[in-house]
Amino acid sequence: MAAVYYELEKECSYTGARAGKLHTPHGVFLTPMFMPVGTQATVKTLSPEELREMGAGVILSNTYHLFLRPGHDLVKEAGGLHKFMNWDRGILTDSGGFQVFSLGALRKIKEEGVEFRSHIDGSKKFISPEIAIEIQEALGSDIAMVFDECVPYPADYNYAKDSTLRTTRWAKRCQAAQTRRDQSQFGIVQGGMYKDLRQKSAEDLVALDFPGYAIGGLSVGEPKPMMYEILEATTKFLPKDKARYLMGVGTPDCLVEGVSLGVDMFDCVFPTRVARNGTAMTKYGKLVVKNSEFSRDFQPIDSECGCYTCRNFSRAYIRHLFKAEEIFALRLLSIHNLYFLINFAKRMRQAILEDRFLQFRQEFLQYYR
Repeated sequence: MAAVYYELEKECSYTGARAGKLHTPHGVFLTPMFMPVGTQATVKTLSPEELREMGAGVILSNTYHLFLRPGHDLVKEAGGLHKFMNWDRGILTDSGGFQVFSLGALRKIKEEGVEFRSHIDGSKKFISPEIAIEIQEALGSDIAMVFDECVPYPADYNYAKDSTLRTTRWAKRCQAAQTRRDQSQFGIVQGGMYKDLRQKSAEDLVALDFPGYAIGGLSVGEPKPMMYEILEATTKFLPKDKARYLMGVGTPDCLVEGVSLGVDMFDCVFPTRVARNGTAMTKYGKLVVKNSEFSRDFQPIDSECGCYTCRNFSRAYIRHLFKAEEIFALRLLSIHNLYFLINFAKRMRQAILEDRFLQFRQEFLQYYR
């Protein structure tokens, strides 16, 4: 049996929503789940203890960034990423493909891999599928993502086709490079905004029998209705007994729609990024606590939220911290936003188990702005 595997518990009677369990070498975690992003072996401003307290199970770290700094050899020498960052639960490492894609003119894609210049010091670097796996095996994550090319939006059909077929060839090379049996690889479905390419990518990767499958290349600038349409056209070709992971999506409306289309796992830097800019996430939409209207508002961010921030501090106090440029403000909103999404995923799971997910989705979308 693979080091990481998915156990399906319940499917919604009216939608594609699923409740399940993700088994890993560092614990069993309930799905649907939202995974906080710890790009450089830390979730910005938060401690591992705070993440555990809010119920985080699997967190992400970034292969590209850790390759550049401090270097995967150093992390390996430290005993692996779990020990290095003091995290005893699940870790998923992305392959670096998206970060290299984001470099634009600083990178050159070839069949062998990708040449790029470091955003830190401008030095020339190279990552291939084999090197991506070597890095992730040194990091010692539970889940290693295969090396892929993220198709930009918009992209013409021929470019998207060539890129998607290359991603499949790279996936095969990643499988061949694997040496650790306590780590599982997830394939990444690409195909741009073309349904036939999504089907082709999914079917080719399913034939390789990965323990789980990610859907990449969405939320890259396309309209949300298009994202949902392509997501629906993708998940139906993925096996029901394997985990499904929608990469880089982290707003509650996208989570509830993603779950309704059969997705189990989500990640995004969005909740902590907007927190650092003074924005809180609520079931009614975003609340910009820096706004003057909250200067004398002594309510919590969300009266129904059980997070540390909402139990202890008011909107007025948090606004004061932002205006005074106190770091504690960033921490308080980061705690709230991550708790909100992690708890939101738990509530969706409970609704699926109780066969009322359709009602949950309708009620949420009715109030969410």
